[in-house]
Amino acid sequence: MKRVLALMAEGFEETELVVPVDVLRRGGVEVVLCSIADDGSWDVEGAHGISVSADSTLDEVSADGFDAVLLPGGGPGTARLEADERVLEIVWTYASKGRIVAAICAAPRVLKRAGILKGRRITSFPAEQAKLDDGSLTYLQDRVVVDGNLITSRGAGTAAEFGLALLEALEGKETAEKVRVSALFA
Repeated sequence: MKRVLALMAEGFEETELVVPVDVLRRGGVEVVLCSIADDGSWDVEGAHGISVSADSTLDEVSADGFDAVLLPGGGPGTARLEADERVLEIVWTYASKGRIVAAICAAPRVLKRAGILKGRRITSFPAEQAKLDDGSLTYLQDRVVVDGNLITSRGAGTAAEFGLALLEALEGKETAEKVRVSALFA
């Protein structure tokens, strides 16, 4: 069974976490919701006041046992992710080992901070383009961009497509299509 480490920081965009996680679990992928909170808190409050209970904390989980890392956006959550050296190390290690790195909305900033975007094709929330596009990458306006082991997406309105792209990368097109049809995703 494929496994995804979904990193949660206070202020994450709820839709950008919950929808892809739902898509992945419908497709038979194990997803571990992981709080990065320094205080060991398992309940993480999103940007719109919705709390999600983690399955683990970053201090308690071994990041080695996963096929992909998932980074939801949301301004405050992304700022916390990109400030955490543990998160940056996971992102850099996954990218360098060819594991899947998936980031949506503002979260591609974490990928930039981890130093993995040079020469890559990406997208993000439109307001993040100026922070990301320094001429070393190809910035696209597509809803979801898949560039090898890197998957990026625009925002909450693209969360299902993002989840389906991640599911396809992990379990194949047929599994992603079954989930898309059964859940009535466009």
